[in-house]
Amino acid sequence: MKPERSIQNREKLDVSKAEVSALAPPAEFLAATKVLGIEFEPGEVENLGLYLALLMKANESQNLTAVRDASEAWRRHILDSLTLLPAIAEFPEGAKVIDVGSGGGLPGMPLAIAMPHVKFTLLEATAKKCDFLTQVVTRLGLQNVTVLPGRSERIAHDRGARTDKFGTVTHSGGHREAYDVVVARAVGRLATLLELTAPLCKIGGSVLLIKGEKADEELREAERAMHLLKVVHVETLPTPTGRIVILEKRSATPRDYPRADGEPARAPLSGKVESRD
Repeated sequence: MKPERSIQNREKLDVSKAEVSALAPPAEFLAATKVLGIEFEPGEVENLGLYLALLMKANESQNLTAVRDASEAWRRHILDSLTLLPAIAEFPEGAKVIDVGSGGGLPGMPLAIAMPHVKFTLLEATAKKCDFLTQVVTRLGLQNVTVLPGRSERIAHDRGARTDKFGTVTHSGGHREAYDVVVARAVGRLATLLELTAPLCKIGGSVLLIKGEKADEELREAERAMHLLKVVHVETLPTPTGRIVILEKRSATPRDYPRADGEPARAPLSGKVESRD
């Protein structure tokens, strides 16, 4: 019975009160961010290290990351997330960014720490992960982060309050086509991922997706999805940790998308079934 009680205690960990110290960044991380042109304000690197320490602590009881080594985590999690920063920096102060399938807060949390002038929403379907994200926001005192529980298949259909005044219909407070930038990392194949992200993006906004070596292959596979969802591939940028696929939203997403829960993965708009291994 003792091991069971121990597990229960770990599951109830509140990282907002956990006794952890910020992890120090390796020299390689600081050198890589300098190459990317990223300049940190006082306290930001320490907060990144504290976030990473909280992530590793919570990972003892939750499946948040497969990375156990701190130096590797600085590269594979923090640096990888921050590679999106230059593209987001092109948007004005107060821009709205949503991280789809945020999980343990990647890439949204590191970006929010380094970009306090931008408003971030972390969309996550798993309740325990939402609890963790909320606790981190409290611990770090982040004023520019909102944790949003839910699935993109539903959230992306939320148009907010409907107002009909003098024959003109407007919507306010929703999530559909409400964000200047939509980001995602390691959520699925591009054809599936586009259906979960593009409907949240404003017309004229950007969808920024962190991908790996198969980015070009996935883009070819997703040509039909891009056409149906009204997004255009602008460019693919190589980074120290992978590739960033940049897409622009040219016109409104047809109201049928995204489809019902799980359907984008079961039947991708590419016409190919996504691998489950």
